[in-house]
Amino acid sequence: MLLTLIITLVVALVVIAVIVNAIQQHKERLATLKRAEFSKLRAMLEDTEELMVNAANVPLSVPLQQMLLKRTATTLKAMVELEPGARDIKQRLQDTESRLADNSADSSAVAETVTLPDNDQQLIAMIKGIKRLRTVLRGEHARGNIDTQMVIQEDKRLEVLQLRINVESQVKRGNQARANNMLGSARQYFEKALTALSSTPHQDDYVLMRKSEIMQGLEDIASQLKEGNVRDREKKEEKENKDLDELFAPKRKW
Repeated sequence: MLLTLIITLVVALVVIAVIVNAIQQHKERLATLKRAEFSKLRAMLEDTEELMVNAANVPLSVPLQQMLLKRTATTLKAMVELEPGARDIKQRLQDTESRLADNSADSSAVAETVTLPDNDQQLIAMIKGIKRLRTVLRGEHARGNIDTQMVIQEDKRLEVLQLRINVESQVKRGNQARANNMLGSARQYFEKALTALSSTPHQDDYVLMRKSEIMQGLEDIASQLKEGNVRDREKKEEKENKDLDELFAPKRKW
């Protein structure tokens, strides 16, 4: 009888140990998943906030601002659910919701012109920012957070803005090269800008005007190169004639 009781207790202890171990492992897996999800949300939050900060370089329309603020609020809500005791996250969520409410009443028009930076790294960052905005726009549409019409309008606006930055950058470099009498480089920059303008499906007034200006610039460069070749040929012929004159000139007698 005593032996049976001991065996029963041992078996019960083993079962309890297995159950406790399973529960502990389950808790650890949940904690790991929670940390991974929280890190994912934090990365999304930082990415969204970086896009909003980049608005100083890339003008954001009100719908895009609303989209990014909603994305921020949704991310913060998910973070609060994972970390209910995080007061700083709760405060950021309240601030974001307040900004979202204020921003919805802002109907100011967005500027379509941008100032190009002189630094190439800043220019690259600007273009990357636009590409990331377009990616986020399509991602939010896939999640059902924005309607299709907005995606079409805003993606077109960003695509045109990206085109303008590309074209204006190439034209600026072309003019600088031309001013430094680097006509070959200037022609290459202008040709790249013309290719970008010709390949875009958005043939608006800006595109038509810029195409005309660039084509005129290319014609002027071609004329300058032709004149330069003529001058070089004349100088070469003049030098050859001078060399012949010296060769056949009467020798002096000493």
